Amino acid sequence: MRPEELEAARDRVLPDVVADRLRVLFCGINPGLMSAATGHHFARPGNRFWPVLHLSGFTPRQLAPAEQDELPAYGLGITNVAARATARADELSAAEYQEGGRLLAAKVIRLRPRWLAVVGVTAYRAAFDDRKARIGPQQRTIGDTRIWVLPNPSGLNAHWSTAAMAEEYGRLRAEAERP
Repeated sequence: MRPEELEAARDRVLPDVVADRLRVLFCGINPGLMSAATGHHFARPGNRFWPVLHLSGFTPRQLAPAEQDELPAYGLGITNVAARATARADELSAAEYQEGGRLLAAKVIRLRPRWLAVVGVTAYRAAFDDRKARIGPQQRTIGDTRIWVLPNPSGLNAHWSTAAMAEEYGRLRAEAERP
């Protein structure tokens, strides 16, 4: 994709992939320019969301970003803390994170997923004003929805290997499948 096409996607809003009572609602920070330009979540080459989703057992095969609408059939969905597309998450203001957290909580109350999985501990901390949050299940709930913070699958997150990420996502999957 050409740079001018990506730049034209700045500030676009990417629709959620959601349904009522999902097993897991994954929540990214905000759409990147590639995602906004293509209309598909986690679309940038190098983003490990789709491979990790498969490797962790959430999907029977690796889906492409263009197949995101298949997720609800697996009890999965995608939303974001902040709706507007940016080149980098650090372009979002503290107020946008806080408002995003408020809107996300309202969305979770309405949709009632079993788990909300926030991909990125920094985003979770900013959206929910929880400076001590760590990767893994959280004490906080939103209604009956439990929260799990997962590592950010961005290719920029070099602290986590794909295998280690798949293991953490797999821990959530095992909990989400429990009766």
